[in-house]
Amino acid sequence: MINKLLISISLILVIFSCQTKRGSEIIHSPSTGLWRGIIHTQGQELPFNFSLEKNDMGQIMVNLINGEEKIPIENVRIQDDSIYIPMHIFDADLVASFSDHEMTGYWRKNYAEGYLIPFTAQHGKTFRFIDKPGEVRVNIQGRWEVYFENSSGKKLAIGEFYQNGSNITGTFLRPSGDYRFLVGEVDGNQLYMSTFDGEHAYLFKATIDGDQMTGDFYSGKTRHDTWSAIRNDEIKLADAHSLTYLKDGYEMVNFSLPDMNGKLVSLQDPKFQDKVIIIQIFGTWCPNCMDETRFLSEWYLENKARGVEIIAIAFERKDDLDYARTRIEKLKNRFNVQYDFLFGGKSDKTYTRKALPMLEGSISFPTMIVIDRSKKVRDIHTGFSGPGTGAYYDTFVKEFNILMEEILSE
Repeated sequence: MINKLLISISLILVIFSCQTKRGSEIIHSPSTGLWRGIIHTQGQELPFNFSLEKNDMGQIMVNLINGEEKIPIENVRIQDDSIYIPMHIFDADLVASFSDHEMTGYWRKNYAEGYLIPFTAQHGKTFRFIDKPGEVRVNIQGRWEVYFENSSGKKLAIGEFYQNGSNITGTFLRPSGDYRFLVGEVDGNQLYMSTFDGEHAYLFKATIDGDQMTGDFYSGKTRHDTWSAIRNDEIKLADAHSLTYLKDGYEMVNFSLPDMNGKLVSLQDPKFQDKVIIIQIFGTWCPNCMDETRFLSEWYLENKARGVEIIAIAFERKDDLDYARTRIEKLKNRFNVQYDFLFGGKSDKTYTRKALPMLEGSISFPTMIVIDRSKKVRDIHTGFSGPGTGAYYDTFVKEFNILMEEILSE
């Protein structure tokens, strides 16, 4: 099976390297409607759902579906019997040969050399893991104290799950952010959940034993953790406002970094004088950063006239301004972002420390810094709990708006 997939991948690469324009007309395309995809990784089948439709112009539109989340994808291309699906803002894609009801190809991360994972899909399959789950014998709805463990050690998380019959939705929350919209089923005493947003592919399996669970977590091409959980309605994570802080001897944040035209920008520039400033440390490859960008973009449009500016400092998969510019343009267009973007370098701690040497602690992607008009740091928030976390997201939005209202009114 794998050899056949690799042969298909090679053929598709040849097809797409030799594309010719045939106008906008699509002679043949996969069937419209719902599809069930599978990413074949680490000896596992990681399922996800997507839809394929045509708009009024006859152009193909794809939506990645993770429960209530639908991620729209445009610029889908057809060449002969092959389809190319770019992963919206991420530097990744699905490429496959197709018939009316099947696809065979791969998921590729373009910035990572050799990152190809086999992918297949079937039309008309609406389930996630199990077409007809067995009798429901467990109920995991609620909050769980979770520990993920690998060779690097053990890390705490919160599992927040919702159950409707055999269907499960929810997420895991970590101090650095959440695992976004997870979807799955219980079958007997077995739990299965997954998510695919174009950049990350997560698979969770577990055996349920009363108020305890033990299982495995697979991510992408190589990551594998074991995990265990115990029901605990009182479990809390460390305060996200205390994980990142100013080093001793520093009273403010400053930097000198290039914008998308290569011009150096600093908080001392006239544009930022007497303004409340929000600094967003992020990367376009980061799904939690995507969620935060969507939130901040909408908030900025509503509040920019009140004397506030947002500066996003991007740390990308390559230390290359031209590459960063192409990724950021996709993000800006997708979310109608009208605030400023700077380039901090590559997405590792060496570059974040060089760009922002005054910060200490657990700097993650994303991290948000709020600065008042006198340049005093009023808050540093590590991570982002997005819409997939439900009440946690609602709490963040409420607390953020209270803080910003206070600072903007001063």
